[in-house]
Amino acid sequence: MTLKPLIAANWKMHGDMSWCDKPYDFADIYPPTEREHLDVLICPPAVLIFPMMEKCGGTDIWLGAQTCHKEKKGAHTGEMSAEMLASAGADYVILGHSERRAMGESSADIRVRVERAKEADLIPIICVGESLKERESGDAEAVVGTQLKASLPEGLTDYVIAYEPIWAIGTGMTATPDDVDAMHRFIRGEVGPNVRILYGGSVKPANAKALLSIPDVNGALIGGAGLEMESLAEIARLA
Repeated sequence: MTLKPLIAANWKMHGDMSWCDKPYDFADIYPPTEREHLDVLICPPAVLIFPMMEKCGGTDIWLGAQTCHKEKKGAHTGEMSAEMLASAGADYVILGHSERRAMGESSADIRVRVERAKEADLIPIICVGESLKERESGDAEAVVGTQLKASLPEGLTDYVIAYEPIWAIGTGMTATPDDVDAMHRFIRGEVGPNVRILYGGSVKPANAKALLSIPDVNGALIGGAGLEMESLAEIARLA
């Protein structure tokens, strides 16, 4: 089965209201008629989802959130539920990003968030990845396998996995194509043939072609290079 590539930009804590036109900028650079073979997703800060949806809802670019709370509602100051994000215009939600796991989110927490996301009709992008120490000790596959088993609810369908080696997030370091190929083949064996597996870890135009040409890499979760529409389009053209 051929899986439609997904190019996802995680804006993290960047941007303001003036950025809400960026999907139109992207469409000008890389017109929809030239990219019917792939999906493009932008995950801005949550406060920008609704205004971006109002401004650019007519484009073919999907919108996503960067996390959601594990409860549907309640006394959780500053948090946002999956239902709130969906009502604001989100289609996807990133869950278990290494920067969230570093703040104490466990795989058990992520599993519940995945369930909340599915209840709200959001497509979860579930992040897994090992530290440099775990890779150097030969435990990378064991760590990722454990994260997958603990983070994925039974019977889960219509979701995305993002492999992001923790040591390559925001460091400028990138896993070699051979490393990525081996891990994506391992993940494919765990999740089956119908799940898109993205690579995330300092993806940029200079290395995107080598990464996106790997058979079990079905797209990319992009950080810094996804803030500028020119570089995002350059990567997307390689998918």
